This record gives sequence, structure tokens and C-alpha cells, in this order.
Amino acid sequence: MDSKPTRPHRRPPPLPSKTSGVWPVALLVVLCFAALPLFLALSRARPTLSDVSQMGVTVTVRDEDPAGTPPESSPASRDRLLGGLLSPDIGESACLSRYKSSLHRKSSPHSPSPYLVSRLRKYEALHRKCGPGTLFYKKSLMQLTSAYSMGLVECTYLVWTPCGGSHLGDRMLSMASAFLYALLTHRVFVVHVTDDMAGLFCEPFPAASWELPAGFLVHNLTQLGRGSEHSYANLLGAKKIKTDDPADVRSESLPSYAYVHLEHDYQQPDQLFFCDDDQTVLAKVNWLILRSNLYFTPGLFLVPQFEDELRWMFPARDTVFHHIGRYLFHPSNKVWELITRYHTSYMAKFEEKIGIQITTFAGSKVSSEEYFKQIVACTSQEKILPEIDPNATSSANEAALATTASKAVLVSSAQPSEYAEKLKAMYYEHTTVTGEPVSVLQPAGAGKQAPNQKALVEMFLQSYCDVSVVSGRSTVGYVGHGLAGVKPWLLLTPTNQTAAANPPCIRTTSMEPCFHAPPSYDCRAKKDGDLGAVLRHVRHCEDVGDGLKLYD
Repeated sequence: MDSKPTRPHRRPPPLPSKTSGVWPVALLVVLCFAALPLFLALSRARPTLSDVSQMGVTVTVRDEDPAGTPPESSPASRDRLLGGLLSPDIGESACLSRYKSSLHRKSSPHSPSPYLVSRLRKYEALHRKCGPGTLFYKKSLMQLTSAYSMGLVECTYLVWTPCGGSHLGDRMLSMASAFLYALLTHRVFVVHVTDDMAGLFCEPFPAASWELPAGFLVHNLTQLGRGSEHSYANLLGAKKIKTDDPADVRSESLPSYAYVHLEHDYQQPDQLFFCDDDQTVLAKVNWLILRSNLYFTPGLFLVPQFEDELRWMFPARDTVFHHIGRYLFHPSNKVWELITRYHTSYMAKFEEKIGIQITTFAGSKVSSEEYFKQIVACTSQEKILPEIDPNATSSANEAALATTASKAVLVSSAQPSEYAEKLKAMYYEHTTVTGEPVSVLQPAGAGKQAPNQKALVEMFLQSYCDVSVVSGRSTVGYVGHGLAGVKPWLLLTPTNQTAAANPPCIRTTSMEPCFHAPPSYDCRAKKDGDLGAVLRHVRHCEDVGDGLKLYD
């Protein structure tokens, strides 16, 4: 048997080390986690999940209600925090609408600025520290027992109180303006929740209430008015507040609180609220009580000391209410049940939803028939809804129409079913020139719901519509399309008081609400003037000639 040739002995190559390829990765991971606290400390705002994920760190968020939190991959998880606008520190079960309402709308193309997100997180920290029920709040209440304010205090306050008899739409616009003012002036925002507003909204701030507790030392808040002793106008007239040299005014020389009257009937001394010198002095008053039925946000843009802050918070000027409204207003679970039940049963199945919000005002001599003609003229001329063929009758029944239609019209009006029934009959009795069926919807329950609850349900349902047609001057309409983030078609007010307006409507170039009763005094010129000509982005409204509105 032949033997195999002997090969020279070679030493086998060394086995690769088990750690040689791991330690660089481990070092990288350690460095990432070591840098994370520094990133958090230097960040101007709380980082979003996207910020952290860009660092290569996987983050798991635990909600207070894990069972009710959808997985990140599900459609229900999209943009739950509205681009960082909302804090994740409120559990879903406490306020279902907070995280679910946006799922009924198309994703907003308007993202909040990083600076606005930062300011909201800082405000929430302030509210946790100084809000109702805290030790600082209790200490601050004692200031009201004194005749004068105090200097170097940790917390100052803005108490919002509603106007008696005002519509919920007016109140929501006023509250949004008041909260923005609190944000600008670093005040704690406290809401006087009257009986007709109880149970409508969730608490918007984490771990702290915004409701004014019982036993507030200033009594009869709802009775405050233009002639009240502590109104800013009266304090100026009595020389208890002086603005001759605002920088030298000391808190200890000012009253412990001042009442700011910004209702539609306010006069020039009250309107000085929008002047720079007056704001410098008011900043030194510990407590402000504000009452308004107006969206006075455009007036804040006229105050020079607020200009930079507002520009950083809202680079797109016409998104103020869109962001503040979505941050602040979340229907309570009880109201949300009504909203989502209707939306799921009637609205969700349609590909396109058109909202028509109709408001008729006292004193109008235009008949409902004439106004209905104006609505139809608007929706047909602007191709919002298809025209009907008057010579062709429809053979489809109402149930079949609702099943086959891809387009729905949601009609909201204070006049029960009048306009909705006319529109429904029109599309039920005739085919459209395009052959496209249209279904007409109207929220029910007017007799079962309190007026403010019904109004809130309808405003949110309108905010889920893709196209908005609203009566001019309607604050209910402003809220609906403002939350939706769409520019509406405004039904113009008739000029001759008896016939429908022509043109019937116009498309707005801004989705912002109108400030119906702006001041007439130009603080910069120190005389009466046209405040719609002072700044490029503050101009007159399309539906209220003397009103002011924000434009981008």
C-alpha cells in the first residue's frame, strides 16, 4: 500500500476573536446613550420621538392605558400628537378625543413650529407648578386680600370668564385668544367654568386642572362689565394705574388685580390693552381677569413687544387658531361618544364630505328661501356640489342614494332641519347633471342635548369635512373650519337686506377667524386710524369690513 506524501506542517490560522467585531459596536452604543442626557439638556424643547429615533436609539412609550393604545404600525397611531403639538403625558382613557379626533380628519398640512412646541411644553411645566390646587396657587390667592400687587412673585395669573348669553363658538374663540395671551405673558391660564360649560371639555394640561376652584376671592365674575371698579379703563381714569413711564412703574404701586373688558361694546380706554406701554404695566399686575366674546388674537399681533415671539411661534400667521384650537379643545368622553357615534354611523363611509354651516342673524330681512337660493348658487357656481337637472327626476330612493353616493353634505343650522330638508329634497327628487348621487346629512338630537353640547358636537363634525361652506360672521363656522385647517367658502351677507348676495360666496385666502370688533385707536400713531393697514399680515376680513384677520 502506497503511503501518501508527507506535507509540511503548517500552523492553522487563529480563530476569529468573539469580541473583535463587537467592541466597536458596543462602544458606539455606549457613546449614544452617554450623549443622550446632554442632548436633552441642551434641547430648546422636549425632543420628539423622531428626534430620538434619528440618534439611532429605540424608544418604547408606555401609555397609562396600554390596552387602549394602538401599535405603532396601525393607522390609528398616525400623528396622535399632532406633530408634537400635544404632550403624551395624558392617558388616552382620560380623554379619548385627544388622541382619536385627528383620525377622523385628513392629516393636516400645517405642522406646528418647533418653537411653539417648546413654548407649550414650558407652559405645561409652569401650569404644573402654579396651577389650581398647588401650593403656589394657594399662596398667590392671598395676594388678592391685599390692595396692591407684589413684586418678584413666582406665578402670575389670567382668569378667563365667559360673557353671559354668548354662543359657545364665541367663547372658544375668546378662550383661544386668552390662552395665547397667557402664553405670551408667562401667566397661568385659569378658566371660570360656568354651569352651561360644565362637562364639555377635557383638561388640556397634563397633571393639573385649568378650572377655577370654588371660593375665588373676586366674587360675581359673570357680573363684571365695562363700568366695573377694577376694570382697566376705570383704573386708568382714577390714576390707580399710570402708563406715563411704564418701565419705572413698580408692582407694589398697582392693584392686586385688574379686570380686562374686551367685549364687543368696549371703548377706547379698554382698547389701550393692545398698546405696548399698557402691556408693560399690565405685566406687573399679579392677577388679570379677562372677559371677552371676541377672537382678539389679531390685536395681539399689533403689540410690538409680542411681535418676535409670535413670529417664532407662528411662521405661517394664518395657522394660529388651527394650532391653538387643536391643542386646547378636546371634547369630554361623554361628548366624544356622541360625536364618534354619528361620524361612524353616517359620515365615515363617504369619500368626500362637504360641510355647510348656516347662521342667520337677528335683524336680517332675507327670507330663508332667498338664502337657500344663495347657498345653492354658491355650491353650484364654485363646483362644490353638482348641479341638478330640473327636467330629470330621480328614480333612486333615499336609502339607495345613501348607499351609492360617494359625496355627502353635512348641514348644520340653528333652524331645525329647514335648510337640510330643502337640500335633501332637491337631490332626492332630481338627478345631477354629472350623474353623481349626493347624500345630505344633518346631526340630530337637538331636543336631547343641551345647547352648548349640541353646538360642540356640530362644530367637531363640521371639522371632519374636506370642504367648508359657512355663513359670514359665524363663529361656529370659524371654529369648524379652523380645527379642520381648511380655507372656507364664505356666504356673503346681502347688501340690500332683502335679496340674496351676488356673488353668493367667496373663497377666503386665510383660514383664521375674524376679529369682529377691533380697536380703532392706533397705538403707534397715538390717534385713531385704520389698523388694517399697519401690518402686512393683519388686514380686514372678507365678511366683516371693519374686522381684522391674520393672513400669511
